[in-house]
Amino acid sequence: MAVDELDTRILRLLLEQPRTSVREYARILGIARGTLQARLDRLERDGVITGTGPTLSPGALGHPVLAFVHIEVTQGHLDDVGDALAAVPEIVEAHSITGGGDLLTRVVARDNAHLEDVIQKLISLPGVVRTRTEVALRERVPHRLLPLVESIGRASH
Repeated sequence: MAVDELDTRILRLLLEQPRTSVREYARILGIARGTLQARLDRLERDGVITGTGPTLSPGALGHPVLAFVHIEVTQGHLDDVGDALAAVPEIVEAHSITGGGDLLTRVVARDNAHLEDVIQKLISLPGVVRTRTEVALRERVPHRLLPLVESIGRASH
């Protein structure tokens, strides 16, 4: 999907001021509210905007430990294991991957002992051959999309 300069300005504003009203966004951007709403609808329909809910902190929810768990799966069981992972609340994200393993999961835990319990749960899932865990020490670059949006906006000129 092509994102033009106005889309880029809209996305930047949504990222920088996520709790502002559509009316205020339109005022800031200097465009009609209907124009803004049509753009927002298109960006949602095209899958550029995928949600409008708050971003939550696992640490503030009592789960400050973050680990990335690589999971090797028995051939032919990727979908089954993926479905089973969805039932583990501490798994906040999972992707099928290439390289060392079949799945990469992002896991949060209360402490290291809880992380071990979660890993043991994963190992016991039918179809899981082995896991490899890497514990994150400190976030160096928080999840962000604004630099990407700005880069795409510059490329559209």
